[in-house]
Amino acid sequence: MTSHKSLDLISPMQVMAREAGSLLMEYFHQHVKIEYKGDVDLVTVADRKSEALILEKIRGHFPKHDVMGEEGTRIETGSEYKWYVDPLDGTTNFAHGYPVFCVSLAVERRGQRVAGVIYDPTRDEMFVAELGSGAHLNGQAIHVSAIANLGECLIGTGFPSQKRHKNPNIYFYHQLTLRTHGVRRAGSAALDLCNVASGRYEGFWEFNLNPWDTAAGVLIVEEAGGKVTDFYGGEFQIASRETLASNGLVHAALLHEFQEIFAGHGVEELPSPVGYAKDRKL
Repeated sequence: MTSHKSLDLISPMQVMAREAGSLLMEYFHQHVKIEYKGDVDLVTVADRKSEALILEKIRGHFPKHDVMGEEGTRIETGSEYKWYVDPLDGTTNFAHGYPVFCVSLAVERRGQRVAGVIYDPTRDEMFVAELGSGAHLNGQAIHVSAIANLGECLIGTGFPSQKRHKNPNIYFYHQLTLRTHGVRRAGSAALDLCNVASGRYEGFWEFNLNPWDTAAGVLIVEEAGGKVTDFYGGEFQIASRETLASNGLVHAALLHEFQEIFAGHGVEELPSPVGYAKDRKL
């Protein structure tokens, strides 16, 4: 049977991502109209055009491959290859003119992630990973950071666009802010994972991500020497809805903090805005 490395995936994936990124930048500068999928979940014409462009390219290069795209593309034929396509990760940022978004493409073979590409068109940064070949940024090898003390770590997270009142992440954000050097919330899970892979972050976590959000980024982190699990240290599953990525050195410490929070042990009380209002000096 043909191995994934004998099939050139990375080259056409980079071309697709760059072309889609160029298309996104054209719409970004035009301040395109926003539509709503749900109560606050945004979609723009750029999402749809980007996915259509990518799908056309996939069908041209790999007509027998299956595809799952964020904007509704579903091709399920039982192929041993399956693509995960996020044509615009960071739609809310994009729609508000905030330049943090990307194109994310990943390919599985028989359920194993074998290739991933994430392109940030605002910075012209192309993150690439192929199973067993390491991770690269604009052609240069990247590696996770060597920081082993949680208190020195910069980590990232994200919050859902829908049903935020049902998501407990504010408690994790609060606790980990107190126990690390800081927590960032940039609005693109794919780029957050790239930040872990390139050593800009030491860790990242988020609840309820979709397969197209994580497929490429998880492979890039792993090929850069990092670790990705669920919130209890179990093997990461593409549909698990729990993503905890790190440089590996602080993974056990992060898991410990998660278990303490889940158990309610030592959880710091959130500061009261009422108390602040009473104490502030006018």
